[in-house]
Amino acid sequence: MTTEPLPACDAPEELTPAWLTSALRRGGVDAQVAAASAERVGTGQMGTSFRVRLTYADDAAASTAGAPASVIAKMAAGPPEFRGAIADGYRAEVGFYREIAHTVAVRTPHCWYAAITDDGTCFTLVLEDLAPSTPGDQATGLTAAEAEAAVVNLAGLHGPRWNDPSLHDVAFLSRHTPETADFYAQILAGAIPTFLERFGDRMAPEDPATLASVPEHLPAWLLARPERFSVIHGDYRPDNLMFPPHGAGVSAVDWQTLALGLPGRDVGYLLATSLDPALRRAEERRLVELYRLALAEHGVDDLDPEDCFDDYRLGVVQGPLITVLGAVYANDPNPKSDEMFTAMITRSLLAIRDLRPFELL
Repeated sequence: MTTEPLPACDAPEELTPAWLTSALRRGGVDAQVAAASAERVGTGQMGTSFRVRLTYADDAAASTAGAPASVIAKMAAGPPEFRGAIADGYRAEVGFYREIAHTVAVRTPHCWYAAITDDGTCFTLVLEDLAPSTPGDQATGLTAAEAEAAVVNLAGLHGPRWNDPSLHDVAFLSRHTPETADFYAQILAGAIPTFLERFGDRMAPEDPATLASVPEHLPAWLLARPERFSVIHGDYRPDNLMFPPHGAGVSAVDWQTLALGLPGRDVGYLLATSLDPALRRAEERRLVELYRLALAEHGVDDLDPEDCFDDYRLGVVQGPLITVLGAVYANDPNPKSDEMFTAMITRSLLAIRDLRPFELL
């Protein structure tokens, strides 16, 4: 995929046949788009996605070139002042498809073209349409079989770049210093009262006290175990996973929270926020071991099972961090997102009480 200049689009009307032809050709598909129609898909709050159905000037030539019948076009969302606050997330997602995706084994949509403005507030991704795969549902949660597929796919993200020192040179991969860790703790502490105003009556009696304990431990948690690091998704959960109607093959989407950190954060976040607590308690040992064995297939063959499980225990703290900040700073809160955040916070706080991650710091 080339990154030759092509303007990023800011509305579906800008996805013209000429623009799409240029984008696909830069991605290696030599076919002329004659017509395109776009319809909104998904409910993303940090970006908007459209399914774009394509008609080609020469169907036979398009077929020979491997041209897609439809693509997903993802763009920025919200007013300029909102976009400026999350521009680093836009840069991370574009950077993932440009520089990281081809170096890891995680299943994710193929990207034909990725464009972003210099200020990071406008971007366009032209992605593989994964239909008929559909996203998971956060409130419903994952089944054991879905969780199995998800942790194996996650190993494909972490394993190939495990402890890769060159990752420290990737500018768009967020990472923490003592100063930024303290800053995040302050931001979380400041957001918790607003969060509790909205969600406190939906939570268990013990939850507010558990949540209040997180900020004081957050700096040490964000900097913990630097001897193990890789590319981490940061928001690896059902709404960001695409499941096919039959069989295996889950794919991960939405890479705006891409970071460099302890891989166990993704595992802990996934299982703590996405599984019914009874199912998590019954399956977490098996699922974490399945993840560890999948890592070994990508060359990580020296991770002790107990170290891996302790990394998972630490990882469950990602749940309240992402949930609280996501809920308080959401672009478009609505009943469905409130249901999602409720499931995430109640499950993850119970996981903290069950697994006692702060004892590991």
